[in-house]
Order: sequence, then C-alpha cells, then structure tokens
Amino acid sequence: MSQRTERRGIHVDQSDLLCKKGCGYYGNAAWQGLCSKCWREEYQRVRQKQIQDDWALAEKLQREEEAAYASSHGQQHPGHASLGPFSKFEEKKTNEKTRKVTTVKKFFSPSSRTASKKEAQEGKTTSPSISRHASFDTDQVSKDFVDFLKNLHKPGREIHKQCRAFLVNMSSKKDLGADELSECVQDFYQNMADRLMSHFKGSSESVEQVMDQVEKYIMTRLYKSVFCPETTDDEKKDLATQNRIRALHWVTIQMLCVSMDEEVPEVSENVVKAITDIIKMDSKKVPRDKLACVTRCSKHIFSAIRITKNEPASADDFLPALIYIVLKANPPRLQSNIQYITRFCNPSRLMTGEDGYYFTNLCCAVAFIEKLDAQSLNLSPEEFERYMSGQASPRSLSSEGEWPHAAPGVGAPATNPVLSQLNHNLELLSGLCSRQEALMEAAQSLQADLLSWSESVQQEVHDILEKYPLEVTPAKVSAIDSNNTNNENLPSPIKPQVFAG
Repeated sequence: MSQRTERRGIHVDQSDLLCKKGCGYYGNAAWQGLCSKCWREEYQRVRQKQIQDDWALAEKLQREEEAAYASSHGQQHPGHASLGPFSKFEEKKTNEKTRKVTTVKKFFSPSSRTASKKEAQEGKTTSPSISRHASFDTDQVSKDFVDFLKNLHKPGREIHKQCRAFLVNMSSKKDLGADELSECVQDFYQNMADRLMSHFKGSSESVEQVMDQVEKYIMTRLYKSVFCPETTDDEKKDLATQNRIRALHWVTIQMLCVSMDEEVPEVSENVVKAITDIIKMDSKKVPRDKLACVTRCSKHIFSAIRITKNEPASADDFLPALIYIVLKANPPRLQSNIQYITRFCNPSRLMTGEDGYYFTNLCCAVAFIEKLDAQSLNLSPEEFERYMSGQASPRSLSSEGEWPHAAPGVGAPATNPVLSQLNHNLELLSGLCSRQEALMEAAQSLQADLLSWSESVQQEVHDILEKYPLEVTPAKVSAIDSNNTNNENLPSPIKPQVFAG
C-alpha cells in the first residue's frame, strides 16, 4: 500500500485551516470554521436576528391579546359608549401595553438572566479559606501587573483602573452563559486595544506587550469562574474525549504514517517533551500560557520529524504526528482547555502567527480523533470494531497474516518494526522467566543438599564418638629435672664472695 493511500484519512489541506469567510485568518472548529472576528460578527448577526424575531412574536401576541380584550370589552358594553368608560378603557389599554412592553424588554435584556437568581446569590457567601487561597494565587500576578504599569506612568494608572472596573462588573455576571462571558471579555480586549493603539500611535508591538499583561491579570482572577463553567457541557465533552482516546490505545505510529523513529534517542526525547508540554497545558491559568504549551509541543514534534527525516518537516508530516502525541498523552480536560483558549484568549493570537497555526492544528487533531474510523487507518470495519472492543490487537494478527513476524526475505510482506521489537522483547522476557525458574529450582536444590549434608556430618561425628569414646588420663606432677641423669656433673652453684675492706 502506497504512502499516499495511507495518508488518505489524515491529510488536511492547509486551506482548510483558514477561515471559511476567506478573510485570510485561521479558523477554528469551535467557531464552525470561522476566525474569531468573523465568528463574532456572525454571532452578533444571528443574535440580533433572534431578538428581532422574538420582538415581532411578542408584538404579534400583544396585538392578539389586545384584540381579544377589546372584543370582550365591546361585548360587555354594546351600543353607544359614554366618554367616561371609553377614556377609562383607553387608559387601561395604555397601561396594559406599557406593562407588556416593559416585560418584553426585561425578558430580552442581559440583566434579566440574573434577575431570577438574585435571591440565591444573596444567600451565597464565599468561604474565607477559599478567598484566602484565591488571593494567594493572584497576589504575585497583581504585583507583577502593577510593577509593569508603573513604567507607563499615567496611562498605566488608567489601564489599572479600567481593569479593576471590568473585574467588578464581571463579578455581577457570573450567572451568564459561557458565550456571553466570552463576549464581555472580548469586548473589553477590543476596547482596550483600540485605546492603546491610539496612545502608542500605532505601535502594535507595544500594544501586544500591554495586552499580554492585561490578559494575564484579568484571566488569572476570572479563571475559577469561567474555566469549564457549569452552564456548559465542557466536562461531559472532556470525559467523552478521554474515553475515546483510551479506546484508541491500540493505534500505532505506523497506522498514522507518522515520520518519527522513536528508537533514535533524540527523537524519543523530543516525543517525551512534546507529551509533557501538552499535559502541562492544564496546569496553566492564562490562555496565552496554555497556548504557549501547545506551541512548545508542536516545535518538539517538528524537531523529532526533522531528526528522523534529515530534512525540514512539512505540514503534512506535522498533523499525523500531533494526532499521535495527543493519543499517547491523553491530556486532562482537553476540551475544556481548548474552549477556554477559544473563548478568552486575545483573538489576535488565534487569528495569525505560529500560535494560531499550531492551535488550529490541535483543534483539527481532536476533531480527527473524534471521527477516526476504519478508513482513516486503512483497516476493514471488522478489524476496527475488534480493536475498539478489545477482542483483538494488532500484535495478535500475526496468525492472520496482516502483521507477520516472519524473517524478511524475497516476497515476504513488510513487518511492523514496532510490533517486531515488541515481540522480540516479549521473547526475551519469556526466556528470562524460564532462566529465573531454573535458577530458583537450582537454589532450592542446593539449599536441600546443604541441610542434608549438615545432618549427615553430625550423624557421622556422633557414630565415631560412640565407637571410640575419648578417655582423658590425669597428668603426673614431678620435679622439673627429675628425669635428668646428668645432674651430678653440673657445676656447683655460684656463691658470692665477701672481701674484707
């Protein structure tokens, strides 16, 4: 099977990564293939149309109710009506109309979403321990933000004031949906960027530096209330994606046609770093920091491909490798992190640059994993179902001839090197187990021999002692020179001589 045929289910045209509106920016699967700018415009257009349709429906219902009311009133007062009752009727009609219009306005106003929950909010109090913990997490970020703004002097004070006012405003909108919260944050980003652009006189680099600090300060404080909110199904999607990746544990690097040789130490090191970075994404609070983890992971993938191929990696090589890394890492809360970046990251980072490109590919990789089927991996539907259900694995298909382990030769089918290495390791382990069992049997036999030898030696010593008992005779005490026959020939002892002085 040719390389092109194997890539059939994985290859993504680079034009598919761009916005469907043709604006030239990168699109996003969460935005139905649109960039953040076009998505906001489309979202506002649909929202405005919905509001207009709701208004038209409300006015229609109001007219029908007024007609029914007038008809019932006319039946109660037939003939000529006096001016008094007619004026009261008009007054009542006007009051009823005013009340209904006010009700409709309240129904469609953003504040109405929280009106029904005011009583519940009044009964809620934040735990002091939670507040202290949150303050510990944000103290350093606040200090760094203030230190950064000091260099801007008067504009810095104004930026800090606007940010604090925005946080106070957001604290009263915790019951809004995720899209409404995202809209508020994105509007703040846009307004702040416009003001900074006029202040720095079009210096995009300075504006980007300030906006990075603003995003870090704002989102660190809002993280707990806007990451994976209860109003969304992000958590449900996280569990579904995690279970999906677990079910695909059998997918090999060859099935995805990944141009990486993990047997090369440098390639294996880059693969480990890529997996570490994509997992580390969940520990970050700022969208820009999460996006940086995706960028670092992607660069490690490009390095691994370049080392393997000894040439620069292409975009066609990158996406299958990214899919493989995601399958191998199974990052925690992957969908929640993607949605968090999509909703609250500075849109300029997602629309252009390498960060936007890598993030768009990550979204494509996750979408591919969700829709991965037998055709994508060049398998039959029966094989794919057996793998997914755990009834079989690619390693067990050697008997069926798909991944044979015969020695390579003329006419022999190609062998999967990873599976061959796996089988070789299993054979080594099997041989090692056999040698260990033999060693344990020899050790037990030696232990038994030592015990029997010790018992036999003790028995022999006991038998000899019984046959030849040991008799100890007392020793005779005599003078030291009693047996010396030459004592008579010894000279006389030396005696001292005394001289008279």
